[in-house]
Amino acid sequence: MKQHKKFRMALVGTDSLQGKEVKRVLRKKNTPNMSIEFFDPEVEEEYRKLTEFQGEPRVILPLDEEALKHIDLVFLAADKKVNRKYGTLVSNHKFRAIDLSETFNTDTKIPVVVAGINDRIIRKENPRLIANPHPATIVLSHLFDVLLSEFELNKAISMILQPASAFGEPGIGELANQSLDIMNGAAFSKKVFKAQVAFNLLSQMGKTDECGFALKEKQVKQEISRVLDKKNFSLSLSIVQAPVFHTYSILSYIELDKKTDIQHLENMFKQSSYFKFLPPSTACPVSSVTVAGKEHIHVSQIKKEEAFPNSFWIWTVADNLTLGSALNAYEIAQKLLYRSS
Repeated sequence: MKQHKKFRMALVGTDSLQGKEVKRVLRKKNTPNMSIEFFDPEVEEEYRKLTEFQGEPRVILPLDEEALKHIDLVFLAADKKVNRKYGTLVSNHKFRAIDLSETFNTDTKIPVVVAGINDRIIRKENPRLIANPHPATIVLSHLFDVLLSEFELNKAISMILQPASAFGEPGIGELANQSLDIMNGAAFSKKVFKAQVAFNLLSQMGKTDECGFALKEKQVKQEISRVLDKKNFSLSLSIVQAPVFHTYSILSYIELDKKTDIQHLENMFKQSSYFKFLPPSTACPVSSVTVAGKEHIHVSQIKKEEAFPNSFWIWTVADNLTLGSALNAYEIAQKLLYRSS
């Protein structure tokens, strides 16, 4: 790496949930060889809109094709229409981009990368555009990758509890408003979720296939397969909409190919830099409330299923905007930029 080079980065979609979290992560990491500029497709003239970064006011710039011409890497955190438009410009303008809105995730020509697992793609293929995976893909890929380092997986089944923030600010707002309205005995609106989400669980979100699975469930399963690359095992998963604002909570049932015990699995997670293990307790230390905003996948209770040999239940919780989005994108950005320098 050329130590004197300073990389120019851009954030498109500064006010989105993903954009705010990317900005927070960049501010916290404070990488000296990276500068950042902010863009918003709704800004038409300079100095009409400001944001804050590293304690200083910063101008959010208008966005057009020429604006990104001299940028090294772009975080695409706007809506899918904007991300698609500027993501397809990477070849013509020679910048690199990471899409955080799942715009390109079903396109098999665009690599889906979980940092620390399949980022070898960056070294081998040097891609100009990378799709940041679904948050559940990131969590489960790390979970399975740790286990696959020592075992074969005969079977894995995951129940994914999805937060309202999966639907952005509108999802958070609707959950908050419904909660208040119900507590006050008032009528409530159903625009984002099409059903009551406050104090409730929803098992179906959107259209399903002939087997009853939603497109998002199929997407996550396909992404995990792509990330783990040829590590085949039987996997089934289902997403349930939960009445929480942030974090994905995932309960996974796994069947291993050989005997082990709870203590050994705990030690495996403790050795991974992506996990934080907290012993189970009646105080429930690993939950959506305690994990929101944290940078690790939190593991608490591991249960050994005596009725089925070599089988375990594992409870994991991770913030969908931090570890499940911005941190993964940040690690990818570093590898992309250092690879190209």
